Amino acid sequence: MKRRSGSTKLWTTLGKQAARSARKLQRSVTDSVLRTARQQSSAVGKAVGDAARHALSGVATPARAPVSRAGGVWEEGIWGFGFGLGHTQRRYRLYVPPGVSAARPAPLLVLLHGCGQDAASFAASTRVASVARDARWIVLMPEQSVQANAQRCWTWFSPGTRGAAEAALLMSMVDHVCRRYAVIADRVCAMGLSAGGAMAMLLGLRYPDRFAGIASHSGAAPYTATNAAQATRAMRGERSADAGAARLALVGRRPPPLVLLHGDEDTLVTYDSATTAAALWLELMPADGGPAEALPIKRIRRGTRRAIEVLDWQAHADAHSAANGVIHPYVRLVKVEGLRHAWSGGAPGQAFSDPTGPDALKIALRFFSVNGRGVI
Repeated sequence: MKRRSGSTKLWTTLGKQAARSARKLQRSVTDSVLRTARQQSSAVGKAVGDAARHALSGVATPARAPVSRAGGVWEEGIWGFGFGLGHTQRRYRLYVPPGVSAARPAPLLVLLHGCGQDAASFAASTRVASVARDARWIVLMPEQSVQANAQRCWTWFSPGTRGAAEAALLMSMVDHVCRRYAVIADRVCAMGLSAGGAMAMLLGLRYPDRFAGIASHSGAAPYTATNAAQATRAMRGERSADAGAARLALVGRRPPPLVLLHGDEDTLVTYDSATTAAALWLELMPADGGPAEALPIKRIRRGTRRAIEVLDWQAHADAHSAANGVIHPYVRLVKVEGLRHAWSGGAPGQAFSDPTGPDALKIALRFFSVNGRGVI
């Protein structure tokens, strides 16, 4: 009985030890599983959170805020009316090249991003700081808010109401920058991509006395739509421009010179949009300078970059220039062969950016050049 009792105690003790070991092992396994699950959940949650933030930001490929390198300064600000970032205020980024002062003012470029972009991603795509530094331009980059449009599109397709209000807000921002910095008053130009290009043209037609030149890259023609449904058809080149409404905006003034850049394989905003915009501009030109003359098409290709076709319409810029035989390109149409809906010559890794094309920003700045000849 004693031996049996001792044996029983031994097996009982071993059983308890085994049970304790089993419970300890189970706790260890459970803790490990839960820890791994938490880590995976955190990683998935972060990925989902990042994707959600990107989607809610309205930016296809977000970029870091541009930083000042090799001279020049980036600034950030908010401009508008009232308080908060609603429909009455917009953020902006501003690049000032080195050496700008009251004694050495610089021209100003208003650069408007397209849908699915903000100022930072557009700055990265266009490499604007490098180009503007070399050409010595101040660059103002307004930013559309997600409150105004979930995809950050400028409201170019509503020229009489919200589009006009946005144009007025942008113009007040330009005035703000011109007061704060040494800007050459008669050398303010505007350029944009897609919806930004259409808005740049709208600015030129509503405030022609303020702009020395306008550039649109892959933009729909202005005054071709009065609502979002019409805008879709206008982007496909299926609507003509309302020249009468555009004339009302001009109030007898001459629209500024215009350069259009467009890919011939753009299916989102077709190349027909560029020809529609060119036709509108030529129709709006005052008759006192004489009819615009179309020059022979030039085809240019440099290195391995995409080829371009350039068509110029020339006109006398003013009475003094006409008396001296000075002729300026009034409208320039640049067709980029094989380019889709993307910034020509843009940085790799960014949405709506094609590194294989010629540099669109350099082409525009040459057109805006002070001698007016805009040689490519």
